[in-house]
Amino acid sequence: MKAFTTMFTTVDQTTKTNQKIQAMVDYFTHAEEEDKIFAVSILIGNKPKRPVKTSELKEWAAQLADLPMWLFEESYYTVGDLAEAIALVLPAQKKEQQVSLRETLALLARLTDLPSEEKKELIIDYWMSAPLAERFVFNKLITGNFRMGVSRQLVIKALAKYLDKEQTSIAHQLMGKWNPYEETMSSMFAAESQLDKSYIPYPFFLAYQLDSEPEDLGAISEWCIEKKLDGIRGQIIVRNKEIFVWSRGEELLTDKFPEFTSLQDSLPNGTVLDGEIIPWRDGQPLPFQVMQTRIGRKNISPKYLKEAPLVMVCFDVLEKDGVDLRERPLMERRELLKEIIAKHTDGKLLLSAAMDFTNWQEVAVFRENAREYNCEGVMLKRKTSPYETGRRRGNWWKWKTDPMTVDGVLLYAQSGHGRRANLFTDYTFAVWDGELLVPFAKAYSGLTDKEINELDNWVKRNTLEKFGPVRSVKPEFVFEIAFEGINSSPRHKSGVALRFPRILRWRKDKSVKEANTKNDLLQLIEAQKP
Repeated sequence: MKAFTTMFTTVDQTTKTNQKIQAMVDYFTHAEEEDKIFAVSILIGNKPKRPVKTSELKEWAAQLADLPMWLFEESYYTVGDLAEAIALVLPAQKKEQQVSLRETLALLARLTDLPSEEKKELIIDYWMSAPLAERFVFNKLITGNFRMGVSRQLVIKALAKYLDKEQTSIAHQLMGKWNPYEETMSSMFAAESQLDKSYIPYPFFLAYQLDSEPEDLGAISEWCIEKKLDGIRGQIIVRNKEIFVWSRGEELLTDKFPEFTSLQDSLPNGTVLDGEIIPWRDGQPLPFQVMQTRIGRKNISPKYLKEAPLVMVCFDVLEKDGVDLRERPLMERRELLKEIIAKHTDGKLLLSAAMDFTNWQEVAVFRENAREYNCEGVMLKRKTSPYETGRRRGNWWKWKTDPMTVDGVLLYAQSGHGRRANLFTDYTFAVWDGELLVPFAKAYSGLTDKEINELDNWVKRNTLEKFGPVRSVKPEFVFEIAFEGINSSPRHKSGVALRFPRILRWRKDKSVKEANTKNDLLQLIEAQKP
């Protein structure tokens, strides 16, 4: 754990990309061989499951530190991070014990099925055998809140540098759900390691939001323009007469989407399609919330298959007859895709249509009214572009329509985490329902640092009640909340749920009485219906 903790600390204390990459390279160069694959797994976001209740960790740490629970809770509230609070209050290390990353993760896995007293004994033994920094990392892992300030792409760059391989190759080999207990660095990254892994998808090519005028992209004739649909980005793979359906988040969804099972017989072996999986009926996409009735269900009954029928709207083919097509120009790939879709008449695969515009102004008008066409905006793809890896600027752009907005009243504030642990940065907003203010959304992004500090000071002076880390405040301020979608939700007090809410601006020019109403939200839902 010493080497892993050193890497974690170095990455955590710098904002410079090259220093983060070098810290990872240094770790892979000097770490124990069996630990490396576990580090890779954690770095790309595969956190271990929490094996013990946080309430028990608090209790054991307070007992060990000889602190009353109220004082530990106050300490936790001040620090803002449970892993750090526990590491700081524990007594000094009593014995030296070198534990590897693999052994630490194996311990966490073993804890899950043990009685509470045995968990307590093993955890306390680890705490008292580790120095402060290693305790902190261990606590991060055991609470399920482990995060490092590195993106997947940075990990890929570090591995490519360490292994002296192409980044595209590393990205592909990291795809899919793999088990570090069943892999080694050699089995994952050797040139022949992918030969028996026919289920593995290609790394997705992701687009940036357009951040300039479309005219800056050059002649419109150089671009393929498609609708940006609202569904689950996925790949359908048929190899060795087997079918695999992957989401962009690397979830294997084959069993959840049985509509596509028949494609293993009708698509040629060595076919990989990229597209948007969406609910579809009568030639039109259905709202995304229709799909949500199926997401998370273990068993998909005929009822849900009928109420939320799915299709894949395909916009790319990455492999045909076992040949990797990603380096070929987009329009060449589209012609091959058309041939594949034309042979399927069961309606499970649809072609993402390339729309015909004569100038960028026409595109802007369509994008502004995108919701009327059952989409979120447009995708702009350079006709000569290859299929790249990860998020790249230049060849693919998404140009989404402006978000919907509602003016809400700040009702509750909660302190943030990490560097924002001592600031109130997580907010709950309400709209009017008659004479009552009803909470309808939570948001924590969108304000400047200056606004956060100003609001934090105000919250501390205007708190009405405390509910643990949450404070209710005087209803004095209005904020404009932006969001991508809205639908009915019986689980929420307001009866609505928003997609991707965030703060657009602080409306100091508006009084609380000028905030929106619950009826305004219901009208937005009604307006979305076909």
